[in-house]
Amino acid sequence: MKRVRLGAGAGYAGDRIEPAVEIAAHGDVQYLMFECLAERTIALAQQARRGDPAKGYDPLLDARMRAVLPVARANGVRILSNMGAANPVAAAEEVVRIARALGLCGLKVVAVEGDDVLHLLDPAGTRLEETGASLQELGTRVISANAYLGAGPMIEALAAGADVVITGRVADPSLFVAPLVHEFGWSLDDWTHLGRATAVGHLLECAGQITGGYFADPGRRDVPGLERLGFPIAEVAEDGTAVITKVAGSGGRIDRATCTEQLLYEVFDPAGYVTPDVVADFSDITFTQDGPDRVLVAGANGRPRPAALKVSVGYADGYFGEGQISYAGPGAVARGRLALDIVAGRLRLTGLVAEELRFDLIGVDALHGAAAAEGRADPAEVRVRVIGRTATAAAAKRIGDEVETLYTNGPAGGGGVMKSCREIIGVGSTYLPRSRVRATLRHFEA
Repeated sequence: MKRVRLGAGAGYAGDRIEPAVEIAAHGDVQYLMFECLAERTIALAQQARRGDPAKGYDPLLDARMRAVLPVARANGVRILSNMGAANPVAAAEEVVRIARALGLCGLKVVAVEGDDVLHLLDPAGTRLEETGASLQELGTRVISANAYLGAGPMIEALAAGADVVITGRVADPSLFVAPLVHEFGWSLDDWTHLGRATAVGHLLECAGQITGGYFADPGRRDVPGLERLGFPIAEVAEDGTAVITKVAGSGGRIDRATCTEQLLYEVFDPAGYVTPDVVADFSDITFTQDGPDRVLVAGANGRPRPAALKVSVGYADGYFGEGQISYAGPGAVARGRLALDIVAGRLRLTGLVAEELRFDLIGVDALHGAAAAEGRADPAEVRVRVIGRTATAAAAKRIGDEVETLYTNGPAGGGGVMKSCREIIGVGSTYLPRSRVRATLRHFEA
């Protein structure tokens, strides 16, 4: 039975690079996928592109491609990635420049466009699912609107001989669905196989999470070799069953527990996981240990894909202002609480207008609240944090400034001040009929 080997090269924008190189060199894979877009990342990328039309793609694209292209080219590994973010064409052009600099002549690179749909949305009639606000109400605060494309355009790019496919916003599992459909010749309405391919993609899309990186909990769930964690590989059969594994000798672990945790990650309804390609059904999936660091995945299914595509809308939502300072030694908690009281009083006295404010003692009540801290012994050190959301950068900056003044105007022994002010990018969701979204391909060659 024919098998296709897929590797996960990244699970988010800032992920490690070495595990991807290891897979390309020693994983015996045909395809390597870099999943690098979170929900908010593309809005940030759109901001960057507004400042410089040549930017807007993943900042690590250059470093990743310089590291992985030579070994991928030598071993016949094809690459798919959403590192194009808000500017897949510029990203593809950069890959071509890198390939030429590395002497990789003839490398075919395809950029997938069409996910940027802001111009297709009716401002008055388009409302965000989360808040009910219309785009018209948000006005000039709207930064971006990107539809989640499916595997179709990437399949077309692979059929055209692409060695590297660079996309913008696509559904995470679709990066993995595309090469499987291309290799096995499945129909795009073969819901069972698309459901199984989506299950494989979902298991691999977060890279090191399934090999133990997010799983580790010392003494309860020990994971060896996390400093050189191996990223996952899927050996996929033509019937859609797959074995999840990793490069022999790399760190981490793959077993039924790590696979089960990843399967449930970010899944609201396991029987109805909606993607642009299929509504996948994970409810009958089984995991069978198939040897050390090998798990057989079977039982996924699927139903017809939705008529509409999800659109992620990014918009400016004010500013975060933050300040932190540490206290240590006897009475650290009491001094920390006094520091918080002082800053709260100062912000009231100076008339700060904030939509939200938090006053935390990290190590005491920052995560679970004051009630969880009752009756516990005081820690030897605490970190004061004050953070707020404001309408303007000037107001946000004042929060950190007030924390900084605790150096000489607050409790004894404060040190290690950190302050920041940054813009908030809000993210909301809406939907667009898929018939209105047209993906296009741009072809390049080194």
